[in-house]
Amino acid sequence: MTVDPNAATQSWPPPEPERGPGAARYLIPALVAAAVAVALGAYGKVHDPAGTAFNLAGFSSTGAVKSWLATVAIFFALVQLVSALMMYGKLPGPRWSATAHRWSGRVAFLVAVPVAVHCLYALGFQSYESRVLWHSLLGCFFFGVFSAKMLLLRSERLPGWLLPIVGGLVFSALTILWLTSALWFFRTFGVTT
Repeated sequence: MTVDPNAATQSWPPPEPERGPGAARYLIPALVAAAVAVALGAYGKVHDPAGTAFNLAGFSSTGAVKSWLATVAIFFALVQLVSALMMYGKLPGPRWSATAHRWSGRVAFLVAVPVAVHCLYALGFQSYESRVLWHSLLGCFFFGVFSAKMLLLRSERLPGWLLPIVGGLVFSALTILWLTSALWFFRTFGVTT
């Protein structure tokens, strides 16, 4: 029997095959999303609404401030949608569409935070009519799914369909939030500042 000195050696027992991160890379963002949504809803429900959280000079009411900030957020969310379609090759676009996507998302989120703070602190989680209930539920859902999206962005080897689905959920929730708040405000009280 001859032995080839250049042959690869084997160890005993044979090594186990390498495993990827598995389901944890999906489960952890989902659990964080649920925790954020439930925590916001619970805080909004047990907190005694203060009636107002902030007001800006030049606006007639906190409702007007909230509605205009939400409108700015939905505008940048639309920029997010268009730039995402460019990034995924569904629309033609410039090379800087990824940069536009990141920055428009940052601006939309930063503008949405004071709106959420006002909703939670000044109004709380309300359910006295279906529009308000949906708004409260989707507000909590929005920040939960947004948290999941931010965690998933840092994950490697995600399926190509996952981020567009989660991003679509973020966009859809924000759109319905805008419809149930800012659009309702503008239709009820007029487009005022």
